[in-house]
Amino acid sequence: MSLKLANLIGIPVVGLHQGQRTYAPRRQAGHMTAADQTVQGEKSACHEANGMDPALGLGWDVEVSTTEQETSMNIVRIGLDLAKYVFHLHGVDERGKVVLRKTLRRPGVAPFFANLPRCVVGMEASNGAHYWAKTLSEFGHDVRLISPQFVTPYVKSNKNDRNDAEAICEAVGRPNMRFVSVKSAEQLAIQAVHRIRSRLVASRVRLVNQIRGLLGEHGVVVAQAIGNLRRALPRIIDDEANGLNSIVRALIGELREELSDLDGRITIYDRKIINLYRMSEACQRLGEVEGIGPITATALVAAAGDGKCFKNGRQFAAWIGLVPKQRSSGGRSRLLGISKRGDRYLRTLLIHGARAALGRTRGKQDPRSLWLLKMRERRHANVVAVALANKNARIAWGLLASGMNYDQHLTVSSA
Repeated sequence: MSLKLANLIGIPVVGLHQGQRTYAPRRQAGHMTAADQTVQGEKSACHEANGMDPALGLGWDVEVSTTEQETSMNIVRIGLDLAKYVFHLHGVDERGKVVLRKTLRRPGVAPFFANLPRCVVGMEASNGAHYWAKTLSEFGHDVRLISPQFVTPYVKSNKNDRNDAEAICEAVGRPNMRFVSVKSAEQLAIQAVHRIRSRLVASRVRLVNQIRGLLGEHGVVVAQAIGNLRRALPRIIDDEANGLNSIVRALIGELREELSDLDGRITIYDRKIINLYRMSEACQRLGEVEGIGPITATALVAAAGDGKCFKNGRQFAAWIGLVPKQRSSGGRSRLLGISKRGDRYLRTLLIHGARAALGRTRGKQDPRSLWLLKMRERRHANVVAVALANKNARIAWGLLASGMNYDQHLTVSSA
């Protein structure tokens, strides 16, 4: 007798494999118990509400089997592929055997991990990763963020969400993997201020270039630097003899008003950054270093926190991309220009600050200025500026990690 026929007539079947389900015959309405009639009524109501089979309803409860409960107890590591609405999970036990492959909607992620025993959860350091890291850490899980570039080598075959979750689970289990520190709410707030200000500055640069391009088409050329353009625009608009078309003259006037509006908005964010700088003791210690101002100091604190996620200052400078790129092979060491990896915004601030500090070294007799002047005699100014930015990054890490105040003589003696 087949299994299907036995289930239909209600004969118990023996000799089933472990985990194989048996299906009881459907009771008629007259033989239903009170509990069965209640369940049947709920399923009918669900069917009438969504027009679908009750098993496909959004509110249908799934009974978790004993085997699934035992499986959740064996999970030691989970790879979580983040998204806006649909999340993919891949879990393994202590032997690396796959025991979990699951897809969750966004509202179900937190309840799932809240009822899961403590384990290691790996995620890519992408959008929303710090929020989920904080949320899952509150449930007792060991959350580790990985840079996406370190996950890519572990992706098998084609790229999809399921394979990404498996690759994250594999990468987070590597003993020498590098992880990204979880940012606090204060760090994310400071970083948000910098991101908005950076966007406004980029918009102003594009606007200035557009104004110069429009004026250049009509033979009007303005000297470099944004300050020269600000001073020249009123004169250009009021000058009737420069040959500008009336339409172009009106457009330049509108662009001038837009430029003034952007300047005002950028000034507002500059004041916010200065207020953040004054309220932070760590930022004030960083601000004592020549070449590091309020903008750079607050950006460093927002990115690195206390700096303890880096082993030493060289790792921090390499993370920013201020160390030489290496192309060595066959025992032959070959160093190129700086790698330009990591945070471009931080690297730009440090190099610009170093250029400003380098321009104020003439005539000074302190050890740091003398060191820079000697280097300037044998190397290009850009090379010296990058070298000073590298040194400032290492000094900044030392001040953040140790909590010490800046001492200029110590930094020069160790150079």
